[in-house]
Parts: sequence; structure tokens; C-alpha cells
Amino acid sequence: MNSQTHPRFISLEGGEGAGKTTVLNALRATLEVDGVEVLCTREPGGTPFAETIRGWLLDHEASESLAPETELLLMFAARAQHVRHVILPALQRGAWVISDRFTDSSYAYQGGGRGLPMSLIAELERRVVGLRPAVTLLLDVGVGEGRARARGRAPDPDRIEREEDDFFERVRQVFLQRAAAEPDRIRIVDATRPADIVAAEAARHVARWRESIEA
Repeated sequence: MNSQTHPRFISLEGGEGAGKTTVLNALRATLEVDGVEVLCTREPGGTPFAETIRGWLLDHEASESLAPETELLLMFAARAQHVRHVILPALQRGAWVISDRFTDSSYAYQGGGRGLPMSLIAELERRVVGLRPAVTLLLDVGVGEGRARARGRAPDPDRIEREEDDFFERVRQVFLQRAAAEPDRIRIVDATRPADIVAAEAARHVARWRESIEA
């Protein structure tokens, strides 16, 4: 199964504290103003079983540490459920789908952060997922600033949020490398600016994309 790009599928990516929730809400409002159906979802998660997997992945009190390979496979197990039970049905009925994270996060976190082979992730993407967003907005912010924001929002960090700065620096670099390699799909948005300015720029990207496919 080869990965196919769907024109009404949008993903948001970025490191900790990038402000994806604010942007997601702005994008939903931009699309709903014309009466179209918009499904907003997240990863890991999006279905009841995938949310259970999310709990396993983020639990910092688990009695057993996760091997990097286990983390990766759990991410893709949750994603397979998400795609088949939520994302594809919504796209098939004509809705727009906005996902807070998708497969780019596996390349960044499990590839860059954990050091797993990118070729393994690409193979899982091809065989297990088979779907790519047409537009990915990468909300980019420095690791120090992003982590400070995240700590302000959630003083009890989850298992991944507890990693050291160098882990998140590797994550950020992979995100930026993927954006440089796929500039037509991945649009970098400077997330160091005020939230309303970031959200407005993201909404403009989506509005222009919609105009280009509906013209």
C-alpha cells in the first residue's frame, strides 16, 4: 500500500509548547465559516482504543520503561485505528480533517528523538497508514521557549515531556529537515509570535490551499 495524499487532510506539527491547540481552533473556524464539515482530532488518540494507547505511551508512572521500538509500534497501532475508524470515513463523506500531529511526529520523535531508523518509519507509514496530509503546518519555536510554555500549561509533564532538552533539539531538527525536503506540503509558521498572529498566518495558509483546489 503506497501512501496517498488527500487534499482535505491537514496536520499540525511542532515541538512542545508550539501552540497547536490555538491554531487548530482558528483553522476550524476558517473552514466552518462556509458551512463545511470539519473534524478535529489528535494523535496519539482519536478513537477509544487509540486513546487507551495514548495513556500507555504518556504514562510517566508506568512500572516498566518502553523500548523505543515499542513506542514506535504503539504509535503506529494507534494511528492505524485512527485512520481507518475516524480520518478516512470523514474524508470519504466530504469533511475536512485537521489532526493535531500525524506521521511526521513519528519521524521527529521516534526517528530524531529516539534514534530509530527513518527507513523503518517510512516502511510503517507505507504499509500501516497509507495516507498523508496535503498540508502540514509546522509551528516552529525554540526548545527552551516551547518547554517553558508547556510547563506553564501542564506542571505535571507526561513521559515524553520529561525528556531532556537534547532530545527535543533532535526532534526540532528533524521537523525542519522534513520541511526543507517537502516545502510544498510542510509550511513553517514562526510560533514565537503572539498566538493570534500565528493563528492568523496558519489560517491564511489553509485558505489559500482551499482556493487552489476549489478554483
